[in-house]
Amino acid sequence: RRKEEQRYGYWSNLGFATSRFSLQHFAKSLTTTHGPKSWCSGQPPETENKDLGLSAYAPLFVILFAAALGAAARHYTELNWSWHIWMHDFMGLFLLVFAMVKLFDLSSFAMGFAKYDLLAARSRTYALLYPFLELALGLAYLSRWQTQATYLATIVILSFGALGVVNTMRQGKRINCACMGKILEVPVSTVTLTENLSMSIMALSMLLI
Repeated sequence: RRKEEQRYGYWSNLGFATSRFSLQHFAKSLTTTHGPKSWCSGQPPETENKDLGLSAYAPLFVILFAAALGAAARHYTELNWSWHIWMHDFMGLFLLVFAMVKLFDLSSFAMGFAKYDLLAARSRTYALLYPFLELALGLAYLSRWQTQATYLATIVILSFGALGVVNTMRQGKRINCACMGKILEVPVSTVTLTENLSMSIMALSMLLI
């Protein structure tokens, strides 16, 4: 009987030690070098609030500037400047570059895009096809192919995309924008919304002129 009590005491002590180790390991996992994690904040690690200045959007500004110069260069030899033609070429170059940076890592883009786009969240096929839609639109602009249909398609696609951005901002989510793949890692914000709406407005103005 004494041996049984010793054996019981041994396993009890072992169980206590194991439980104590597990609790210590669990408590350690809740902390980082910056302090304890908050699991109730509603914000996963990838969406922590960060103060981002305009410098974070430098790649976007570079693309805008390059597309604007490229569109202007196409009219260098022409005597009469046309804002309509300039906007047409600017849209083509801009969409072409945006499609290209998304295609660098198509799978990652589709995963990020599905987090805030209304249709991509329900259809991975659409998320994977989206860069090719932008590519097709860019080529259509530069080749002057079916301009009226191209303008309409641009308005529908980009305006619908803006709805997903508005929905994400309204809910207060901090999700990285997938608009430029991994080249630009900034949250969906007013800049993203402005980008979509400005392109839609430019397409609408060209459609009505």
